[in-house]
Amino acid sequence: MPGRACTGRQSRAGQPTGLRGSAPLPAPRSVSGAWHSSLVDDGPSAYREWSAGARLAADVACLWAAVPDPADPRDALVLPDACIDVIWDGSSLFVAGPDTGPVPVPWRPGTMFAGLRFRPGRAPGFLGPPASELLDQRVTLADLWGRPAADALQERVQRAPDVRAAAAALAAAVEARAAIARPADPVVSSLVDWLQRGPESARVVREAARALGAGERRLHRRCCAAVGYGPKMLERVLRFRRAQRLAAAGSSLAAVAAEAGYADHAHLVRECRRLSGRAPSDLFKTASQLPA
Repeated sequence: MPGRACTGRQSRAGQPTGLRGSAPLPAPRSVSGAWHSSLVDDGPSAYREWSAGARLAADVACLWAAVPDPADPRDALVLPDACIDVIWDGSSLFVAGPDTGPVPVPWRPGTMFAGLRFRPGRAPGFLGPPASELLDQRVTLADLWGRPAADALQERVQRAPDVRAAAAALAAAVEARAAIARPADPVVSSLVDWLQRGPESARVVREAARALGAGERRLHRRCCAAVGYGPKMLERVLRFRRAQRLAAAGSSLAAVAAEAGYADHAHLVRECRRLSGRAPSDLFKTASQLPA
């Protein structure tokens, strides 16, 4: 998810600086799971995701790159997806924490972004702090890994010949930390799987807590530490992501509401406005043009 360069701990909104260059994006490849693009682009641009490789598959959803169209630099909108990203924007390395609402990103001509997206609940083991400390924040990587490690990685991405190589450098740095990374919370990993099964499971966080052998309060604490927010917010975000995928596949709004697990069309409209700031008819028309 593209975003601005930052110094220290900052809020999500802001202006990207971008990775300068004109290297072509890699051809899209299959990315396992449901963590495809959370970027809504209002203008022509290129956004691609590809696998980080088998050794990172359990923890990393994908590598990605975004390139605005210089002929039509309209804004993009980043939506909640329960993920945390490490991003290189051409001048700095930073971490984009989990969102609870839409983040507008003004595109600038001639810029490029490279990123690595962790699966929900997996980033804290590699980055250090609980995900709740990164909620709706952008934090410099140096604040989390220390200046020497961040500077060494920045030198590598600066030497990268293209945006794909820059993303690969991010993956290599994360893979190098795997030996010292804390293991993911198995209860939260099971919760994510539980909520991802479908609308019937997504509606019953209480049943999920019981099935996973964790009380609701304990589950809430563990989910906040791993994902950034509690199970109910996670449920809302994953349901919203499911609605986006259904809309991108061509389903009608009525079908999206029913199949994604909303109580009715009005429920879909309310949640869509809360999480994206847009009506479904507007948002999903744009989202249907995104790569899956």
